[in-house]
Amino acid sequence: MARRAVVALVGAIVALAVAVLALQTGLWVDVVGVGEYDRGTVTVTDADNTTSCSTCTSTPTATTTTPTATAPCTVPPNRTAVAACDESRTLGTVDVRIAANDRQRWTGLSDTESLGPNEGMLFVHPEEDVQTYVMRDMDFALDIIYIDANRTITTIHHAPPPPEGESYSERYSGRAKYVLEVNRGWANRTGVSVGDTVELPDGVE
Repeated sequence: MARRAVVALVGAIVALAVAVLALQTGLWVDVVGVGEYDRGTVTVTDADNTTSCSTCTSTPTATTTTPTATAPCTVPPNRTAVAACDESRTLGTVDVRIAANDRQRWTGLSDTESLGPNEGMLFVHPEEDVQTYVMRDMDFALDIIYIDANRTITTIHHAPPPPEGESYSERYSGRAKYVLEVNRGWANRTGVSVGDTVELPDGVE
């Protein structure tokens, strides 16, 4: 009986070790696959509404006798405000694959040879938190753009591929519910920066 218990314990330890190895190396993704990616378009708009829209008209009160005044646009840079500004400036648009589950987020762009100048991947997390990304098995450099639940850019990292012979080295963190990966240099080329507003694909929550 004792021998059977020992064998069972050893078997459980081996199974646990195999499971941990599969999780750490991503073998579980190779087994179950990533599934089909949804696709969509991400648009980034300049957050500086004081320059991208003209003026905001103040609403007079019942006792106001002077003509309606105009003032600099001070509406917070959220999606509604951007949509209301006819002269708001679109900085860049990206055609994306949407990584919406654990397998897709784990794989990321590691099995992608290259991206077009306005192509990328949008990672969708269940909730906003500090997200940490690595350049696992990547062959080319990326801009990693972190976007909070309000769809505002919080952090941008310019990440090189890992050194030869390494799966990855540095870790890149930022507060986000959504993370956009594009070719390195895309943010500089388009002028996208922290604080800009992001319009997500239809159906992305």
